[in-house]
Amino acid sequence: MKFPIGIQDFEKLRTNGYVYVDKTALMYKMVSEGAVYFLSRPRRFGKSLLVSALEAYFLGRRDLFQGLAIEKLESEWFEYPIFHLDFNKHDFTEPEELKQTLETFVARAEAEYGKDVLATTLGDRFEAT
Repeated sequence: MKFPIGIQDFEKLRTNGYVYVDKTALMYKMVSEGAVYFLSRPRRFGKSLLVSALEAYFLGRRDLFQGLAIEKLESEWFEYPIFHLDFNKHDFTEPEELKQTLETFVARAEAEYGKDVLATTLGDRFEAT
């Protein structure tokens, strides 16, 4: 048995044979019945893995969910645009680092999904993507 110590990537976990405790029925319920959630769990408690699983779900990656509860619950696997902000790899000790990081995220989304020419501020551009 391979235990996923420190693995936060759902695809890596599923394709490399790691043990996974199936919580996808709860994930499906959260997505289909919920509205807005604030994930307040302690460090190292699975938040990043949950976000990675949600990303795979919204990308329509049915192959990663074979044998899990959500495979039977979801009848239509659609692909949705994903805007995934990951702040784990950045050092925010410099004042402009957060703004530059957000600018990069928004610019990448605009390159992939299109840009609203009327959205000029970072907030407007973020909302338009």
